[in-house]
Amino acid sequence: MSPSTGLNMITGETGAGKSIMLGAVGLLLGERADSSVMLEEKEKCIIEGHFDIAAYQMESLFEREELDFVNPCIIRREMSPGGRTRAFINDTPVKLETLKIIGSLLMDVHSQHQNLALGEKIFQLKIIDAFAGNRAISENYQSIYKEWKNAKDDLEALEIKRLNLQKDQDYNQFMFDELDAAKLNKAEQEETEAQLEVLENAEEIKLKIAEALSLLKEGDFPALDALRQSRSLLGQISSFGKGLNELFIRLESAFIELDDIGQELENEAEKVEFDPEKATRLKERLDLIYRLQQKHQVATIAELIEIKEQYSAKLLDSDDTDVAFRKLKSHIAQLEQNLVKTASELSKTRKDVAPKLEKEIVSILQELGIPNGNFQIEIKPAEPKISGADDIQFLFSANKGLKPGELKDVASGGEFSRLIFALKYIIAGKTALPTIVFDEIDTGVSGEIALKLAKMMRKMASKHQVITITHLPQMAVAGEKHFFVYKDNSEPRTVSRIRELSQNDRLLEIAKMIGGDDPSATTIQNAKELLEIVNY
Repeated sequence: MSPSTGLNMITGETGAGKSIMLGAVGLLLGERADSSVMLEEKEKCIIEGHFDIAAYQMESLFEREELDFVNPCIIRREMSPGGRTRAFINDTPVKLETLKIIGSLLMDVHSQHQNLALGEKIFQLKIIDAFAGNRAISENYQSIYKEWKNAKDDLEALEIKRLNLQKDQDYNQFMFDELDAAKLNKAEQEETEAQLEVLENAEEIKLKIAEALSLLKEGDFPALDALRQSRSLLGQISSFGKGLNELFIRLESAFIELDDIGQELENEAEKVEFDPEKATRLKERLDLIYRLQQKHQVATIAELIEIKEQYSAKLLDSDDTDVAFRKLKSHIAQLEQNLVKTASELSKTRKDVAPKLEKEIVSILQELGIPNGNFQIEIKPAEPKISGADDIQFLFSANKGLKPGELKDVASGGEFSRLIFALKYIIAGKTALPTIVFDEIDTGVSGEIALKLAKMMRKMASKHQVITITHLPQMAVAGEKHFFVYKDNSEPRTVSRIRELSQNDRLLEIAKMIGGDDPSATTIQNAKELLEIVNY
């Protein structure tokens, strides 16, 4: 369907399928999809809407969402037989959240659900903010609030970490100090164990070296003396043959090597000393190393040093956490000051416009047949939340002498419809919203009141595209275009269809709405007069 840019009326018998259109619109605005509503279970379903957005200054929003700004803006939703959906804006795939953001600025759909929502405080806040033109200050407040809330969440997590670290602080410090005091060196264990082994066996080592030196140099038959004599003898005959010369050379080398070994043994003997005090110190050192290794269940000093570094890191982390905690707390205090200030500014704008909104609502309600209507807005301070630091309540009374009360307690269906229309009518003049859809906003009204409602709707349509589903002839006559929803039974399967009515078809439809399926000449004349009354 291609509705007029002004006021469009949709009529049809109950159950003809008007809800199908509303369902399709809901999908375009990001509502959840239900594959059970698909006509053809094995085929893909496509819903597409074209929106003229040239006059609504949405370029920055499209840029922020990384979308091409194209006019008209084409929104498409595809639903596969399995229930999976995809959304597109100007042929670019988008997330459902993005679709909701864009869609909320393109269409406002009133439904019976919105009648219920009118009683909710967050909905009431949105209404008063729209009337006050609070978009900029509200967005600024929400930005500060989100930063403040995130910072508080971070502080809470940091506090838990800080407490845990503080709980372990003494233990970590003790363990670090113990390892640090040990002055561990990666190579010392092997060296210390070797030194201790020598000290513990010093007497035996000296004895064996002495015996070896005796055999080499000092005994009755020293090996070196025997080699020296053998070398001398072979030296005398080495020139008599190559073989003898080679043997002499080898014997010479053996003598030199044994002589050197003897010297080294003497050096080693000098190094070895029996020092009980040093042995005790080395034992104590090794006992410390072994105890630490056993305590930390490791086998090397390198692993102990690594554990010490881990404790050091924990201690540093604790210090860093304390510093970060103090900084974040200070930052939150600054944010709170900014939050309170912005919340106060937001609250002031709401309180400033509340009396004017009350007065305008009462005036419209009187026009719509509630002469004693009393509408009040109660604003009280509250803890900061995403919507501000105000607790707001719409209070209403339709009858004289009755104290205004909460909407859910005092408003009938018809009064609810007229009240929400009054609010929409006023807010429409404050917002740049391309399309407004009303689903049976005329519930509970008739006659002269319905005509007034229709005329006000036409005035609203001078600034917005308005699409209204109605069962009242007094409403239907006001549309620039009139669409008719009906069931087509010409095929094996019943299908709901919609068509735009010509002037003659429209006259007949209005007459049927007044007098039934077979309207008389008088009823048709009444329909003509009704069309003339609204369209003068």
